Amino acid sequence: MADSVHASSDSKIQNLISAKKSLKLSLEKSKSLGLALEKAGPRLEEISQRLPSLASAVRPIRADKDALVAVGGHINRAVGPAAAVLKVFDAVHGLEKSLLSDPRNDLPGYLAVLKRLEEALRFLADNCGLAIQWLEDIVEYLEDNTVADERYLSNMKKSLKNLRELQNDEGKARLDGGLLEAALQKLENEFRQLLTENSVPLPMSPSPTLSDQACIAPSPLPVSITHKLQAILGRLIANNKLEKCISIYVEVRSSNVRASLQALNLDYLEISIAEFNDVQSIEEYIAQWGKHLEFAVKHLFEAEYKLCNDVFERIGLDVWMGCFSKIAAQAGILAFLQFGKTVTESKKDPIKLLKLLDIFASLNKLRLDFNRLFGGSACAEIQNLTRDLIKSVIDGAAEIFWELLAQVELQRQNPPPLDGNVPRLVSFITDYCNKLLGDDYKPILTQVLVIHRSWKRQSFQERLLVNEVLNIIKAVELNLEIWIKAYNDPMLSNFFAMNNHWHLYKHLKGTKLGDLLGDSWLKEHEQYKDYYSTIFLRDSWGKLPGHLSREGLILFSGGRATARDLVKKRLKKFNEVFDEMYAKQSTWVMPERDLREKTTQLIVQAVVPVYRSYMQNYGPLVEQDASSSKYAKYTVQKLEEMLSSLYQPKPVRHASLKGRQFSEKFGNRMVDLRRTASAVV
Repeated sequence: MADSVHASSDSKIQNLISAKKSLKLSLEKSKSLGLALEKAGPRLEEISQRLPSLASAVRPIRADKDALVAVGGHINRAVGPAAAVLKVFDAVHGLEKSLLSDPRNDLPGYLAVLKRLEEALRFLADNCGLAIQWLEDIVEYLEDNTVADERYLSNMKKSLKNLRELQNDEGKARLDGGLLEAALQKLENEFRQLLTENSVPLPMSPSPTLSDQACIAPSPLPVSITHKLQAILGRLIANNKLEKCISIYVEVRSSNVRASLQALNLDYLEISIAEFNDVQSIEEYIAQWGKHLEFAVKHLFEAEYKLCNDVFERIGLDVWMGCFSKIAAQAGILAFLQFGKTVTESKKDPIKLLKLLDIFASLNKLRLDFNRLFGGSACAEIQNLTRDLIKSVIDGAAEIFWELLAQVELQRQNPPPLDGNVPRLVSFITDYCNKLLGDDYKPILTQVLVIHRSWKRQSFQERLLVNEVLNIIKAVELNLEIWIKAYNDPMLSNFFAMNNHWHLYKHLKGTKLGDLLGDSWLKEHEQYKDYYSTIFLRDSWGKLPGHLSREGLILFSGGRATARDLVKKRLKKFNEVFDEMYAKQSTWVMPERDLREKTTQLIVQAVVPVYRSYMQNYGPLVEQDASSSKYAKYTVQKLEEMLSSLYQPKPVRHASLKGRQFSEKFGNRMVDLRRTASAVV
């Protein structure tokens, strides 16, 4: 029993020892395993991180076999266009250095490189979309067939979306990083610089004469420069820069024309109606206007017309004509036309008729040039202004001419001159009508009247013009008859008649108007002059010698004292009549020098010899008297000087001819008709 118990105890101890060893072994294994797990943790983390990519790598193995077989072809088709686009992108960047240099160094080479850039950009524009479409297709295929990782596909989609945005209008410039726009800007600058450097104002004189100069000016740019401009234009226009080119061209060339005209001092073109009251105040400007307009058209605008054609001819008629139209307008043609219009809108004045005819003559002389240079549709504004100006000139000239007779007749109500002078109406009309019938104005006036009547569907014969002028002269004659009778003083009436009949004879003899009036008409006025001259001398100065009678002085019947008293009495009367007559007639005016000298000579011959003889014979009777100066008041020399100085014309003030003006409807008074002949010229 004891032995059994003992054996059982030993067995338990052995079990405990075995368990202890087993536990110890397990603990050691656990420690080893813990150390192994501790070491395996980072590796597991690494494996965990690699699992997605491994899963992606393994995905094709998991994908459908057909999809895996087809994916290679899809990828090849997508990568080919994309690779070509990338290659062109690399080529574009290779052009940067050349296109950012100065085109002037090698313009043909620069334009060739630019053309390559344009071709590359067209390729990119045409093929970027195609390449993107192929890439989108392969992404869609990979996604539909679960051949690629989702994150990979998501990144691809974002990239393709950004590429697609580059296809819109705003993004196209980013295809080359702005290189094309920079190159075009350089070409624009070169275009402007070539024009500016070769646009030299013409050497001008303040008063150019055109008669000896060629009418057509040569092209103001060398042929080589024109070719360069055309080459630059070709590239700029290919990139939708035509309007910019025209803007630069018009700016430079119109500025050049203005600089050429600047030497002519054209400030007068800016005169407004408010700045002058009558045409006479700007007569000089109107004469300059015609010369300056002709010079501008035949030398400056003609040259610009030809140059526009040379530079822009390959683009089309509408383009270069539009360009020329803008140059002409900006350079000053509109200002020329507006000045003429301003003259037509000024107050009506007979002198204005001559100025309107001058304007018409200038425009008519340039009619063919205007039609050729400004005849296109692009010059509509210039055409309209020109038509308006011509119509205003013709209407204004015809109106003044046909109303002239009525205005002469209205002058009859005015009193004749107080000094017996030739009225301004008479001197003006004789000179004026001579001008109208002269070689300078008659053809122009005839043409104007023909056009004006044709607008009213009326015919015109030259005899109408001649008859109207003759009627005007007859109206002047009638005015003179009325004015001669208007004087209360018969001597002044005869003096006035003598003055005016001689004026008509002298200023119309040998003229076209005088020829129309005829020799008998002229001879009649000459005879009237002689008639009134005879009466004037007889009734005025011819009576003066009668006061120096010798009656009662020959025999000295009453003695020396009686003779002295008689001489004193007669000299006193002579002096009184002479002083009165001289004082009155010293204010009278005889404008024609020949008539004045002849008349004063006749007066001297009628008075001085009688006075000289009388003083020689009877002067001693009173010269020793204490009051002799009262009777022997004038020496013979002094008397002759006084009589010879009679009827001198007064200085004419040309600066201020402010006569009454025509009203808008040719009112009650004549417009400044009574001007001196010198003031008309």
